[in-house]
Amino acid sequence: MIDLDAALAIIAGVARPLGSETVALQAAGGRILSAPVVAGLAAPRQDVSAMDGYAVREQELQAGGALKVVGASYPGRAFAGALPAGGCVRIFTGAPVPAGADRVVVQEIVASDGSGIRLLANPSKARHIRAQGSDFRSGAALLPAGRALGFREMVVTAAADVAMVEVWRRPRVSIVTTGDELAEPGAAAKTPTLVPDSLLYGIAAFVAEWGGVVSGAVRCPDDLEKLSAAAFSAAAEADLVVIAGGASVGERDFSRTAFARTGMELLFEKVAIKPGKPVWFGKAGHGLVLGLPGNPTSALVTARLFLAPLLAGLAGLDPAAAVAWDSAPLGQELPACAERETFVRGRRVDGQVWPVMNQDSGAQLALAETDVLIRRPRRAPAINRGGMAPVLCFQSVLQRS
Repeated sequence: MIDLDAALAIIAGVARPLGSETVALQAAGGRILSAPVVAGLAAPRQDVSAMDGYAVREQELQAGGALKVVGASYPGRAFAGALPAGGCVRIFTGAPVPAGADRVVVQEIVASDGSGIRLLANPSKARHIRAQGSDFRSGAALLPAGRALGFREMVVTAAADVAMVEVWRRPRVSIVTTGDELAEPGAAAKTPTLVPDSLLYGIAAFVAEWGGVVSGAVRCPDDLEKLSAAAFSAAAEADLVVIAGGASVGERDFSRTAFARTGMELLFEKVAIKPGKPVWFGKAGHGLVLGLPGNPTSALVTARLFLAPLLAGLAGLDPAAAVAWDSAPLGQELPACAERETFVRGRRVDGQVWPVMNQDSGAQLALAETDVLIRRPRRAPAINRGGMAPVLCFQSVLQRS
């Protein structure tokens, strides 16, 4: 049995990007760049107005003086030609500034009769012109490799006139849940001994939030032969197999045995944590296998600790970024910790972190209330209310990027 940090070091050592691909911008949201985004155009492409008003020559401005309106400039439809002496051009925000003009006078200080304008007050020092390339220049590297394409990055990429981007391939993940008691949600009520298979759907959503693609999902009974067949199939099609259930040492816990038949190299088994001690990890063929406990809370806590950095690394992020601990004050006292490092499910309320009421490893409603894990090192002393504790956000770093 190893500790958390040793297990995470093993995961970081194998969670490497799977290769890059070029995708259309409209399909790139949430992906991780494998090459920088380079501007295809300057922004703005030319000098443009920052206000609605009139484009003029600075030297011709005099309070109370008149200028002739010789045309108009609109975004996407510029004034043709240069600004003549004694003239001005009606201009709108984002419209190209005509050649010869070096200032935009805001319309609020102008009186106009349609053919000419007269200033009602002296203009401010601001010229209200956005210079060509003042945001970025053509050929400039705007976003580095390794950056997630969130909504802000998508704006920048599109503004740079980039239609295709190079991104890391998303890991293909196959999910296997196992247990004679599991049934498809909606069908469990028909048989008194069955329970809905909540983990299959929870893990699938977790995979999607952390940048993976679910390539297959299967529910298996506690039958070694059937589970072995599922193991061979899943390992053949996926970059990563996540199996939930059958991870302990009971007489019908077959998960590791089934994958051992595929020639799996076990990288670690059992981690000195609570909940989630039975978690295990290995290599099977060209892919990886992560075994999670069958209890929903234990499975999702271990998924947050191990599956998150695994998916992050495979998708092109630094695995360590997925398990970056923060600190927060506690809303109530926490008792001393025992021999195993413990992760308390908690929620943020008014700047403090409070443990959720139900810490049972089989609890499921408590997961909906949980937004942080509180880390309690082995043999850690009690922490008083208001004391600081390490916390880990449950939300994906991709969603926070």
